Amino acid sequence: MKIYNSIDEFSKVNNAVVTLGTFDGVHKGHRVIINRLLEIAQQVNGEVVVLTFFPHPRMVLFPDDHGLQLLNTIHERTALMELAGIQHLIIHPFSREFSRKSSTEFVRDVLVNKLGVKKLVIGYDHHFGRNREGSFEDLEELAPIYNFEVERIAEQDVNNVAVSSTKIRNALIEGDVKTAKEFLGYEYEITGTVVHGKKLGRTLGFPTANIQLKEDYKLVPANGVYAAKAVLNGQVIKGVMSIGNRPTFDNGARSIEINLFDFDKDIYGETVTVRFTNYLRPELKFNGTEELIVAMNKDKADAIKLLM
Repeated sequence: MKIYNSIDEFSKVNNAVVTLGTFDGVHKGHRVIINRLLEIAQQVNGEVVVLTFFPHPRMVLFPDDHGLQLLNTIHERTALMELAGIQHLIIHPFSREFSRKSSTEFVRDVLVNKLGVKKLVIGYDHHFGRNREGSFEDLEELAPIYNFEVERIAEQDVNNVAVSSTKIRNALIEGDVKTAKEFLGYEYEITGTVVHGKKLGRTLGFPTANIQLKEDYKLVPANGVYAAKAVLNGQVIKGVMSIGNRPTFDNGARSIEINLFDFDKDIYGETVTVRFTNYLRPELKFNGTEELIVAMNKDKADAIKLLM
């Protein structure tokens, strides 16, 4: 897959089969569209071109809204697009100036003049251009003028998958990583750097790796305890992930930490990816460390069964 950091870096290809959007999660619903692109490209001897944006438009248009939480970092989105089999991924920097393009200007200047679109495939509810003014009906009017075809994925086809980025976010906010996996088609994951923590787990016999995320917009699932798998330098290690405020101790700042099974190496400063497998229990306040240790032993036993 070829990656372009702006529309201007892209050179036209023969029979460009194009789609566009933020594609947060690159979930099963998105892959209905991508699979249709691949099918068309094979029929017309063309190449698939996906136009996506970063930063997310809401980050630019509503900079004071700090509640935006995304399922993917731009690096994760890129990797998922490559796995989906597309040939060209354009990650265009979204800006206020870009947002002011009218729907007609967007079609003419971007889709036609820059991308050389021959077939455009969009979701049934897709809108584009300034204030999201452009619709499928507008595209139907503009397509013959600019010599391209447009196809809309039927609402029924998308509804058959019964998935959306919002549904996945809501599931993760509730800690329902099983439903999230079902909708995504893969285990939800976070990636960060192992940093020094308070080392409370070590005193309890459960040393943990504290993880600091690189992107503050990445959605972290609900506080609680999870069975998880960590990927570290290509090695997959099973463990128990804990997210929360340590109510038994200090009820402090939210932390993300994982106890890795049968692992005892210094990994401070290393990058680790954690995949959420199962939700075990909510975060609880225990009456002292003895109760907490009993619960942690049960968490580990439950996780081992689930991760077998």
